[in-house]
Amino acid sequence: MTRALVLGGGGPVGIAWESGLVAGLAQAGVDLAQADFTMGTSAGSFVGARLALGSDPRTLADPIIADRIPGDERRPAGGGGPPPDLSKLMQLMGEAQGGVRNPAEVRAEIGAFALAAQTMDEAAFIESFGKSFSTLAVDAWPERGFACTAVDAETGAFQLWTKDSGVGVVRAVASSCSVPGVYPPVTLNGRRYIDGGMRSSTNADMALGHELVVVIAVRLGTAGGSLGERIAARFNEEVESLKHGGATVVTITPDDASLGAFGVNLMDFRRRPDAARAGLAQGLVYAADLKPYWS
Repeated sequence: MTRALVLGGGGPVGIAWESGLVAGLAQAGVDLAQADFTMGTSAGSFVGARLALGSDPRTLADPIIADRIPGDERRPAGGGGPPPDLSKLMQLMGEAQGGVRNPAEVRAEIGAFALAAQTMDEAAFIESFGKSFSTLAVDAWPERGFACTAVDAETGAFQLWTKDSGVGVVRAVASSCSVPGVYPPVTLNGRRYIDGGMRSSTNADMALGHELVVVIAVRLGTAGGSLGERIAARFNEEVESLKHGGATVVTITPDDASLGAFGVNLMDFRRRPDAARAGLAQGLVYAADLKPYWS
């Protein structure tokens, strides 16, 4: 049986919670690092890359829980100054996932917003982001099956980065984590790319063809209002497409304790230790339910 792991987006808080969840599952006997294919979007690309590169899943959350973040990852979003106004981004994300307009056209508008935004420059973003992968060669890519998602900032076209794409995992993951208006678009092969979550918070349909797909979705339980409804509807469509292709799909979303640990802002770095602890506790409990599928 081929097993796929899909890790969704959710900002720095999502990275912490997913790391804790994966660690808790591993400590209780379910090692998601053994997936045949791991795919991440935004926060999930960071966690997925660490797993695919060989990090011990049992200790994945330890530095976060101890509040020892590698490199300069506690840097305020955007590099300091007042919080960016993301109301325009929220509006466009709703339109992109609402089915009223051409999604690629709307994503191109999101890309234009990202390209015009005042953020830290790209070199500073890569330098701070890349410290978590500082020992890797520029063109390194995990040997175990790994992919991450991004969107072309000019055309709005969806991009799935794989080993065959000919890019390094550090920049690929950075592009997947480039939240428009917060971080700069990232250059790969002469083009600029933004967060893959602009297509979908999980992009789970990209795991089509695998017999078991475990989807860890951060944002289904955190985005309220019409945008939350559209995210959930899009996710349900992705799950149905996987099931139609013959897959068994297991979805893991934050429990009530985790949602309480998140707070209202998934970009709030101060929430990371509590989110990681909550994920760890949830993983330890949920492992018994997941083990019959994963084993």
